[in-house]
Amino acid sequence: MSLSSAQQEIVHRALDEFAIELPSWAFAQTGTRFGKFLDPTAASTIEEKLADAGQVHRHTGSAPTVALHALWDLPGGEGDAEAVVAAATREGVRVGSISPNVFQEQEYKHGSLGAPDPTVRRRALDHILECVRIAGRTGSRDITPWFADGSNYPGTANIRARKRWFEEGLRAVHGALGDGQRLLVEYKPFEPAFYHTDVADWGMALLLARSAGPKSRVLVDTGHHYQAQNIEQIVAWLLDEDMLGGFHFNDRRYADDDLTIGSIDPYQVFRIFHEIRMWAWQAGREPDIAYMVDQSHNLKPKIEEMIQTVAMAQQLYAKAALVDHERLDDLQNRAELIDAEETLKAAFAEDVRGVIADWRKARGLAEDPLAAYRVSGYATRIAAEREAKNREGASSYA
Repeated sequence: MSLSSAQQEIVHRALDEFAIELPSWAFAQTGTRFGKFLDPTAASTIEEKLADAGQVHRHTGSAPTVALHALWDLPGGEGDAEAVVAAATREGVRVGSISPNVFQEQEYKHGSLGAPDPTVRRRALDHILECVRIAGRTGSRDITPWFADGSNYPGTANIRARKRWFEEGLRAVHGALGDGQRLLVEYKPFEPAFYHTDVADWGMALLLARSAGPKSRVLVDTGHHYQAQNIEQIVAWLLDEDMLGGFHFNDRRYADDDLTIGSIDPYQVFRIFHEIRMWAWQAGREPDIAYMVDQSHNLKPKIEEMIQTVAMAQQLYAKAALVDHERLDDLQNRAELIDAEETLKAAFAEDVRGVIADWRKARGLAEDPLAAYRVSGYATRIAAEREAKNREGASSYA
């Protein structure tokens, strides 16, 4: 059944407000612990990454910003900021969040802000503080560190001392934030640390964010949870506490697989978006959440998968916007279980592809972004330009 004119307007308004950030690193050569299969179109410079991201935004209309990884995209630190901003502008996108790298260097073998060596903790802090300054020069709001800190064996780390070191470090980062900037604390239950991880779940991230200061929030990544964990409940609680600052979307079959959004469980992403839309309806305002893609495109063509990803995110966000919140709220309050569940599932069952195509057409976008990209000739051109360089740089992940 086709959507009513009122429903179509709801979808159009929802898509007008929806934006999801792209990660620069998803356009580079990526792989697994065992190796990687080379993509001749993969980007190897920040200029190429921004150009590829610009293609995704140009065809989808919902990906205006690009997250940067400090060591991979800004090897010259603050000195690279002006050139990167100029390159982003040329490609029709903006620099988004800045991600420090406190896990790649040899010094971080035993941790970063949680390392027992104060010299290592200072180095990690200095790097994150530099990222705050970079963000100031790129016009970026969010600093999004991810910490690999933890231990693999019982008795090898002082868990409470490491917690205190994290608190001290994050307070120092918070103190350096400029006006309008935010610190988003991300968590992950395991990998690469397998006995204990210093920031292992949303509760730990919440405590650390609150300890850091009022400009800190929690960053949730779909893949950073144990199997069967109710992520939408975590989202609901963080929303209620006004502590949900960002969301990294992907999908997974086992753990942190970083698969394409909706490829395994689209209903889960819909349920997450629903909790956000339901909160906005009840609060009478939009939550300030930075949406971002965080996927590892090992096998699919990178730009095509990113277009596929954004298009799927648009569909699931539009479906969540179609939930009859007033009816659902009434049914929940009266404990009408079947009708409440059916109300939610009815929105998920709606076919929104046609109305999204209409939205794209009205805004000068191709109705089918993936098809439009494929006939653009961009992939053929960059493959010819980059193939030799990609063969030579096969050992680089970034």
